[in-house]
Amino acid sequence: MVVQEDNPNTGDVLEKTESAPAAPEPAKIFTVEILHMIKDAQQQHGLRHGDFQRYRGYCTRRIRRLRKALKYPQGDKRHFKRRDVTIGQLTGKKADERFIHIPLISAERAWAYAMQLKQESNTEPRKRFHLVNKLRRACFYALQLQELCNTEAFDARTKLECEAYVAWMHGSLHFELQLWKSAGEHLKRAQVVYENLAKALPDDEQELYRAKVNEFTPNLRYCAYNISGGASGGKIDEILELRAQGVLENLDVLVSQTKTESSEGLQTIDWRGRKVTVRPEKVRLFLLSAQELDKSLAKTTKQDAKIELIERILMDCKDAIQAVRDEIKQDPKLRSLTTGQTVSGVQYLLAYLSYIRHSRTLQRNLCLVEQAKLNFDDPNQQSQQNVGDGKRVRSQDLARLYEIILQNVTEMQQITGLEEDSKYQNEVENLAITFKAFRCYYIALTLIDMKKWKEAVALYERASKYANEALKGKASPEFQLQEELKKVVSAIEGCKFSAHAYSVLEDDNSEEAGTTTKSQKTTKPLYERLSLYKEDQSLHTKTPNVFKLTPDMEPIPCKPLFFDLAMNYVELPSLEDKLESPGKKGPSITGFVKGFLGWGGGGNK
Repeated sequence: MVVQEDNPNTGDVLEKTESAPAAPEPAKIFTVEILHMIKDAQQQHGLRHGDFQRYRGYCTRRIRRLRKALKYPQGDKRHFKRRDVTIGQLTGKKADERFIHIPLISAERAWAYAMQLKQESNTEPRKRFHLVNKLRRACFYALQLQELCNTEAFDARTKLECEAYVAWMHGSLHFELQLWKSAGEHLKRAQVVYENLAKALPDDEQELYRAKVNEFTPNLRYCAYNISGGASGGKIDEILELRAQGVLENLDVLVSQTKTESSEGLQTIDWRGRKVTVRPEKVRLFLLSAQELDKSLAKTTKQDAKIELIERILMDCKDAIQAVRDEIKQDPKLRSLTTGQTVSGVQYLLAYLSYIRHSRTLQRNLCLVEQAKLNFDDPNQQSQQNVGDGKRVRSQDLARLYEIILQNVTEMQQITGLEEDSKYQNEVENLAITFKAFRCYYIALTLIDMKKWKEAVALYERASKYANEALKGKASPEFQLQEELKKVVSAIEGCKFSAHAYSVLEDDNSEEAGTTTKSQKTTKPLYERLSLYKEDQSLHTKTPNVFKLTPDMEPIPCKPLFFDLAMNYVELPSLEDKLESPGKKGPSITGFVKGFLGWGGGGNK
């Protein structure tokens, strides 16, 4: 724009040009990978070991450093003045991405404090109120984060991640408040957002988001179960499986509420033809969960998951056994059990729980054996393919596992109250013989690796004997191992003769080695091996090895020592006459000196 003005002094026309306004700078667009950032911080600062207090301390120090670096403190040393992050700090020339980290880390700090209180609330229930307040505070900061991220200063990925983060935080709060419907809606929204993000991202970044999606599944199933009121039997199976996986910490309360009728109906158990009354509530709840374990194991295909399920049941079984023992201690009549005395109901219940514990332990060890066989290359089974990617398993490792199993079977035979049950003892004895067959088989494989063929043949014979004996006996109904025994017997038939052939070849090789040594040079001289014929070429040389000219030194007995023993029996003559009497004194040295010097005597003056 040009403006013409008359200058009164010069009369000239001046042209004044007004500068046009500068073009606005393009606004900065930030990208914040929220899930990736918080996961890295959690793994590096305590959550890898479940230490929420350490992670909370890190968040506090991180916020302090951010505010100091950005020169955005909340007051001074004496006064506090709250200053929340606004959109002004994220736009303009001085926009800084680190401002958005302040509400995010604040939400993480409140959430970590809530999780710490959740761990402590197991022993101090009053802390659950503090827990809920901290989760509300975390949701407050998450909403602040969402309000800032929904502006034009952030890209679409950041907005989606923020939306999923806020939904997850609200879902966690409603889950603790037992608002199952709203909790399920929030968690499902977060799950859908993370699934869509995983599909839109490259393959190398999808794993983190898919893992986060899988974390929502147990809580969503639990919410669905509570929404349905627990009426469906299938849902109950899912809840019991969740409890076995450790997702639910208050299963005892849950089972007592949702299965009250079943728990009341399970007042007695029938085991091996005898009914026993179950009094402790903890034992009844354990028996209910133990009945559902087989269904959960049937749904699980991985051996690691099966082992984890069984180990959690074993922990509950330990608590149930302790409850029965406490009841026995209270009654002095039940403390001792003499031989031939009828086992009482409480003691029989203890025997039943001990049997469950040993049988489940045996089942867990068998899962360990199956897991080890995935990485074991059996030379006697050519059709077997090694599908495992883990550490290679040796035959002695499997033999050691079967040794542990045999110790477990021995403990099953010694359960108090079942010593006189012949049917039970026969089943357990047959089980022990079965595992002895497997142990001998893998010990034989170990001996084959050590080239001890004769010992391996003997172990194969022993394994075949045990296997045939176990097949003839009555198998345990819980452990059906006949098919594996038949495979072992068929494998032994071939490898036994193979080991025998190797042992014969080893003997032949040793004989051939003995004949070839005749032509080998020896260091012994000829006079020391006159009875042995060996071709020694050195005898035809100029220095034949006939006799060693410098003989070796030989030890000889040393000169004997003589001791004068006769001195003790010799009678020596008496020397009393030669000894001076004590009354008679001779001239002393003093008188001699006085006379010599001329004084002290009685002489002439």
